[in-house]
Amino acid sequence: MKNTISDQQQLISRDIITLYDRFTHGGMDRRAFMASLASLAGSSAAALALLPLLQNDYAMAETIKADDPRLDTHEDVLVGPGESGLSGYLARPKGADKLPAVLVIHENRGLNPHIKDITRRVALEGYLAYGLDVLSPDGGTPADEDKARDMFAKLTGEVAEARAASAVHFLNTHPQSTGKVGAIGFCWGGGIVNRLAAGEPTLKAGIAYYGPQPPAERVAGIKAALLLHYAGLDQRIDAGIPAFKAALDAAKIRYEMFTYEGVDHAFNNDTNPARYNKDAAESAWSRSLAFLKRELA
Repeated sequence: MKNTISDQQQLISRDIITLYDRFTHGGMDRRAFMASLASLAGSSAAALALLPLLQNDYAMAETIKADDPRLDTHEDVLVGPGESGLSGYLARPKGADKLPAVLVIHENRGLNPHIKDITRRVALEGYLAYGLDVLSPDGGTPADEDKARDMFAKLTGEVAEARAASAVHFLNTHPQSTGKVGAIGFCWGGGIVNRLAAGEPTLKAGIAYYGPQPPAERVAGIKAALLLHYAGLDQRIDAGIPAFKAALDAAKIRYEMFTYEGVDHAFNNDTNPARYNKDAAESAWSRSLAFLKRELA
């Protein structure tokens, strides 16, 4: 009988989750990661058996088919002149008139099948949704996730923020947009949403899932309303919450913040058996949709 996600999660210790988080965020190369995983798992064979449970399984990514008849979708849609090669995945309800727009910003693996599926999910809720490939000017998101992480290691926060701001401007003026633009980002992309909110005054709403916080001195520049989702077991990201909250309160920024206890970083990623948490993901998604409806109506 096939194991459920819950069964698979029970095979993976907290130390292994922490190790994988360190690896995926640039803390070590693959050789060092596999050596440490073998040590924790008890053998190289055990490490290899655990690896598929830690990695994203994109066979699970298509909750909404790419050819869903309810949607119009377009690959490699360019942001426009002056942004050489910057492109993304555009989705909207078929036959819809002008719609509020939502920029979807990926994790540090790039515009992969999971993020395209998220973009379609957003579109079906009544939005012009644009999944930006932040790596597109550098050749685009590679299929090899290790190569993608290497590319992100060379990409500065300033450049990534500027590319995301260009995508906001693109959606502001898109002929099928009402001109009201929000952004939703995950992990690395959540951090870019936080930076974008601090630097792009036309952004109306920002949703950051377990994203790194912006420097405290930039918080006063935030004009958008924010919805912030955090994972209770995510010590790396959660360490920045107190200073961020204090800065938000001091600057009287409109925000909502939720911490989902007992769940890991990336709890929303339903292609990752080790960290996905259905209850937390569904709760956060419901709050996200209500927030977008309120702020972009």
